[in-house]
Amino acid sequence: MNYLLNKYLPRIDFDSYEDFKENFKINVPDDFNFGFDVVDAWAESEPDKKALLWVNESGEEHCFTFSDIKKLSNKAANLFLSLGLRKGDVVMMILRRRWEYWICATALHKLGIILIPATLQLTIKDIVYRGNAAGVKAMICVDDDFVISQVEGAASSIDSLKYRLLVGSKRDGWLDFHSEIEKMSETLDRPSGPDRTKWNDIMLVYFTSGTTGMPKLVQHNFAYPLGHIVTAKYWQHVEENRLHMSVSDSGWAKFGWGKIYGQWICGATIFCYDMTGKFNPKNLLSKVSKYKVTTFCAPPTMYRFMLQENLSEFDLSSLHHCATAGEPLNPEVVKQWKEKTGHQIYEGFGQSEGPVLMANFGSEWFEPIPGSTGKPNPLFNIQLMDNDGYECEDGEEGSLTIIDVKNNPPIGLFTGYYKNPEMTQEQFGGIGYNTGDVLWRDSNGYYYFIGRNDDVIKCSGYRIGPFEVESALIAHPAVVECAITGVPDPIRGQIVKATVVLARGYSKSDELTKELQNHVKKLTAPYKYPRVIEYVDELPKTVGGKIKRAEIRKADETK
Repeated sequence: MNYLLNKYLPRIDFDSYEDFKENFKINVPDDFNFGFDVVDAWAESEPDKKALLWVNESGEEHCFTFSDIKKLSNKAANLFLSLGLRKGDVVMMILRRRWEYWICATALHKLGIILIPATLQLTIKDIVYRGNAAGVKAMICVDDDFVISQVEGAASSIDSLKYRLLVGSKRDGWLDFHSEIEKMSETLDRPSGPDRTKWNDIMLVYFTSGTTGMPKLVQHNFAYPLGHIVTAKYWQHVEENRLHMSVSDSGWAKFGWGKIYGQWICGATIFCYDMTGKFNPKNLLSKVSKYKVTTFCAPPTMYRFMLQENLSEFDLSSLHHCATAGEPLNPEVVKQWKEKTGHQIYEGFGQSEGPVLMANFGSEWFEPIPGSTGKPNPLFNIQLMDNDGYECEDGEEGSLTIIDVKNNPPIGLFTGYYKNPEMTQEQFGGIGYNTGDVLWRDSNGYYYFIGRNDDVIKCSGYRIGPFEVESALIAHPAVVECAITGVPDPIRGQIVKATVVLARGYSKSDELTKELQNHVKKLTAPYKYPRVIEYVDELPKTVGGKIKRAEIRKADETK
């Protein structure tokens, strides 16, 4: 029995989803700190327990126990202290999937230094904005020519920035992370007095990868990792001492969902494949096969491209559970994956602002319905609200809203926008937090995603959600992925447009366009078919992998 889960959960097992929804609770100690109370706790109780298995494309492998993570994070923490960094300071990390991320994140959490994960794709402008908005005092970066050039180009424009640390090589103007931590002690006393962290102190900040506007600074407190128990145990079904793989760069909130917090609380071993360059589905499948990954989570786009490969070439027998999040998963992908691997894909839904908000938790509680995002996380009072602030009935479209977050902040949900009390009050001052997503609920309590508020198309008085049309198109063998947007039309207001990436062996033609349009008419109401189809090599996406429909709409407006 997992002693950490017993420590934080009054009850672990539940007879049904209704039992789970009604009785699931988390105990949050006043001074809960992920570094000391999870990483070090495992190191003390089971010194040889495996925490992380890391591999890269060059064939390097590193396996770390929790004892290793404890010692290395203590050395890193002592390095940060030697630089004068203290509780409340802000450190940005751009580390791809390097194993040092886990070391540094644990160290920063131990000290109460606020962590900002960031992606390799940030430009000078992005880094300057983030550095000044958050008051970043130090940056820890991977040895990557693009990253180094962008950080060096931005550094003089960030007034608060004092230190730059480099992982993987030596370079003038940078501290060599590895050389520096070698000088440090493996011993670290838990901070006390004003340096002691409490559960409601700020632990990390995510810059949201929004499809429009400047990124917002979403802040999470020290209880945030405990909120991911639901993500890891009840949705991803991670298994203690078995390998769990979530495909994510460390700059995304999905990394926090699948590669550190809930998984380590549950005692799973994190498997990390440090991919570089363009995604290669064959390489990913070979790693799952070779290392016998047990539980697996990847964005829908990756499932779509893996299905373009001959899956019979790979031994996927070690897999026990497959999950996905990031964008809605088209039913055709679920069907094909089940046919070719024998595994259901269990979809989850959420944002950088929290852990999984709703999910298909497992067929032992309720059967997943293709196209449904499942049912709500018991930590949240979730309702669908109409434009007038009233709760929607079954079958009605509404905005996903988490009720009463101001008076009863749920464990795992963000606590506001960093250094922006006005935006925080605007978001939390009403009946609840409106996520900006439009869904509907059936009479059995299943929720169905329609689209972001800005993505819903209004055509001749009809409201058309992009996901349903996208799912219809994906069901055609010629389509790997697509984006549905609205194009201005003088008569109908908007008409439906499809931007399509074709599968191997297919080429764009008028005949194929007509075939795809008729295909959609057969699978959905005929008025939803795309009157315009554009063929592209790839879709524009955020750094988090979400389709940037706003960018497609903007480009269409200038044509």
